[in-house]
Amino acid sequence: MTTQTDQVDHELIRAAAHVAATRCRGDNHTMAAAARARDGRIVTAVNAYHFTGGPCAELVLIGAAAAQGAYDLDTIVAVGDRDRGLVPPCGRCRQVLLDYFPALKVIVGTDDDLRTVTVTDLLPESYIWADHQLDAEESAPLNTS
Repeated sequence: MTTQTDQVDHELIRAAAHVAATRCRGDNHTMAAAARARDGRIVTAVNAYHFTGGPCAELVLIGAAAAQGAYDLDTIVAVGDRDRGLVPPCGRCRQVLLDYFPALKVIVGTDDDLRTVTVTDLLPESYIWADHQLDAEESAPLNTS
Protein backbone atom coordinates (compact mmCIF):
# COMPACT_ATOMS: atom_id res chain seq x y z
CA MET A 1 0.00 0.00 0.00
CA THR A 2 1.47 3.32 -1.05
CA THR A 3 1.03 6.19 1.35
CA GLN A 4 0.99 9.49 -0.48
CA THR A 5 1.33 12.40 1.89
CA ASP A 6 -0.06 15.86 1.37
CA GLN A 7 3.28 17.40 2.25
CA VAL A 8 6.36 16.36 0.33
CA ASP A 9 9.39 17.69 2.18
CA HIS A 10 10.66 20.11 -0.47
CA GLU A 11 13.26 21.54 1.91
CA LEU A 12 14.80 18.08 2.11
CA ILE A 13 14.81 17.75 -1.68
CA ARG A 14 16.50 21.15 -2.01
CA ALA A 15 19.14 20.16 0.55
CA ALA A 16 19.98 16.96 -1.34
CA ALA A 17 19.97 18.76 -4.70
CA HIS A 18 22.30 21.44 -3.34
CA VAL A 19 24.77 18.82 -2.09
CA ALA A 20 24.54 16.94 -5.40
CA ALA A 21 25.26 20.15 -7.33
CA THR A 22 28.06 21.46 -5.12
CA ARG A 23 29.76 18.41 -3.60
CA CYS A 24 29.44 15.61 -6.15
CA ARG A 25 32.51 15.75 -8.35
CA GLY A 26 33.78 13.19 -10.79
CA ASP A 27 33.06 9.51 -10.59
CA ASN A 28 33.65 9.03 -6.85
CA HIS A 29 30.66 11.05 -5.63
CA THR A 30 27.63 10.95 -7.91
CA MET A 31 24.67 10.85 -5.53
CA ALA A 32 23.59 12.93 -2.55
CA ALA A 33 21.09 12.10 0.14
CA ALA A 34 19.34 14.19 2.75
CA ALA A 35 17.29 13.04 5.70
CA ARG A 36 15.30 14.79 8.37
CA ALA A 37 15.72 13.55 11.91
CA ARG A 38 12.67 13.49 14.15
CA ASP A 39 14.11 16.50 16.01
CA GLY A 40 14.02 18.50 12.75
CA ARG A 41 17.71 18.45 11.88
CA ILE A 42 18.67 17.79 8.27
CA VAL A 43 21.63 15.50 7.64
CA THR A 44 23.27 15.21 4.22
CA ALA A 45 25.81 12.86 2.67
CA VAL A 46 27.26 11.72 -0.64
CA ASN A 47 28.04 8.25 -1.89
CA ALA A 48 31.59 6.91 -1.94
CA TYR A 49 31.69 5.08 -5.24
CA HIS A 50 34.31 2.40 -5.69
CA PHE A 51 34.62 -0.45 -8.14
CA THR A 52 34.06 -2.86 -5.23
CA GLY A 53 30.64 -1.33 -4.69
CA GLY A 54 31.23 1.39 -2.16
CA PRO A 55 28.42 2.69 0.02
CA CYS A 56 25.49 4.54 -1.50
CA ALA A 57 24.64 8.03 -0.29
CA GLU A 58 21.81 6.67 1.86
CA LEU A 59 24.18 4.35 3.72
CA VAL A 60 26.80 7.05 4.20
CA LEU A 61 23.98 9.23 5.55
CA ILE A 62 23.11 6.66 8.23
CA GLY A 63 26.68 6.88 9.56
CA ALA A 64 26.81 10.68 9.25
CA ALA A 65 23.52 10.97 11.14
CA ALA A 66 24.79 8.71 13.92
CA ALA A 67 28.00 10.73 14.14
CA GLN A 68 25.82 13.81 14.73
CA GLY A 69 23.65 12.06 17.30
CA ALA A 70 20.64 11.82 14.98
CA TYR A 71 19.55 8.22 15.51
CA ASP A 72 15.88 8.53 14.59
CA LEU A 73 15.37 9.53 10.96
CA ASP A 74 11.91 10.40 9.70
CA THR A 75 12.25 11.04 5.94
CA ILE A 76 14.99 10.53 3.34
CA VAL A 77 15.56 11.47 -0.29
CA ALA A 78 18.39 10.87 -2.79
CA VAL A 79 19.31 13.09 -5.73
CA GLY A 80 21.72 12.37 -8.56
CA ASP A 81 24.42 14.72 -9.77
CA ARG A 82 24.29 16.37 -13.22
CA ASP A 83 20.62 17.31 -12.68
CA ARG A 84 19.43 13.68 -12.75
CA GLY A 85 16.76 14.43 -10.18
CA LEU A 86 15.40 12.10 -7.52
CA VAL A 87 16.71 8.55 -7.55
CA PRO A 88 14.95 5.85 -5.52
CA PRO A 89 17.07 3.75 -3.16
CA CYS A 90 18.64 0.59 -4.56
CA GLY A 91 17.63 -2.79 -3.17
CA ARG A 92 20.47 -2.97 -0.65
CA CYS A 93 19.66 0.50 0.65
CA ARG A 94 15.97 -0.35 0.92
CA GLN A 95 16.82 -3.35 3.10
CA VAL A 96 19.27 -1.42 5.31
CA LEU A 97 16.91 1.55 5.68
CA LEU A 98 14.10 -0.82 6.66
CA ASP A 99 16.30 -2.54 9.24
CA TYR A 100 17.47 0.72 10.80
CA PHE A 101 14.27 2.78 10.47
CA PRO A 102 11.15 0.63 9.88
CA ALA A 103 8.86 3.68 9.92
CA LEU A 104 11.04 5.75 7.55
CA LYS A 105 9.36 7.72 4.77
CA VAL A 106 11.10 7.96 1.39
CA ILE A 107 10.50 10.69 -1.18
CA VAL A 108 10.33 9.23 -4.69
CA GLY A 109 9.01 10.14 -8.11
CA THR A 110 9.65 12.76 -10.72
CA ASP A 111 9.25 16.52 -10.54
CA ASP A 112 5.62 16.33 -11.68
CA ASP A 113 4.78 13.29 -9.53
CA LEU A 114 6.62 13.59 -6.21
CA ARG A 115 5.29 11.44 -3.41
CA THR A 116 6.29 10.16 -0.01
CA VAL A 117 6.02 6.44 0.65
CA THR A 118 7.07 4.25 3.53
CA VAL A 119 10.20 2.16 3.18
CA THR A 120 8.01 -0.92 3.66
CA ASP A 121 6.09 0.09 0.52
CA LEU A 122 9.38 0.04 -1.37
CA LEU A 123 10.26 -3.39 -0.02
CA PRO A 124 7.10 -5.49 0.28
CA GLU A 125 7.30 -8.98 1.74
CA SER A 126 10.69 -8.02 3.10
CA TYR A 127 13.14 -9.92 5.19
CA ILE A 128 13.15 -8.40 8.67
CA TRP A 129 16.67 -8.83 10.00
CA ALA A 130 15.70 -8.27 13.64
CA ASP A 131 13.14 -11.08 13.44
CA HIS A 132 15.93 -13.56 12.78
CA GLN A 133 18.32 -12.53 15.55
CA LEU A 134 18.53 -14.57 18.70
CA ASP A 135 17.69 -12.77 21.91
CA ALA A 136 20.67 -12.32 24.21
CA GLU A 137 19.22 -14.83 26.67
CA GLU A 138 18.65 -17.39 23.94
CA SER A 139 22.16 -17.06 22.56
CA ALA A 140 23.94 -17.30 25.91
CA PRO A 141 25.66 -20.67 26.42
CA LEU A 142 23.83 -23.03 28.71
CA ASN A 143 25.39 -23.61 32.10
CA THR A 144 25.50 -27.36 32.36
CA SER A 145 27.66 -27.66 35.46
